[in-house]
Amino acid sequence: MEKKSITIQEFDKLFEEEKDITEFLDLKTAKRKELETRRVSVDFPKWMIQKLDQQAMKLGVTRQSIIKFWISEKLKSA
Repeated sequence: MEKKSITIQEFDKLFEEEKDITEFLDLKTAKRKELETRRVSVDFPKWMIQKLDQQAMKLGVTRQSIIKFWISEKLKSA
């Protein structure tokens, strides 16, 4: 099936209006930017690890997940 062709302005308008734009994308070659991971080591005080573990258990997620989520939220609002 051949993809429909539209101008970048039309594409942007549809995107901004939260319309479905998937018919204009080649999903076989689509890639998400900035998802490459890199391992880092961070030392936290014992009390902080305990609090992180408590919150992670409360939410049913891992310590790593909660750390990544909270840092992501803080960076988005910065």
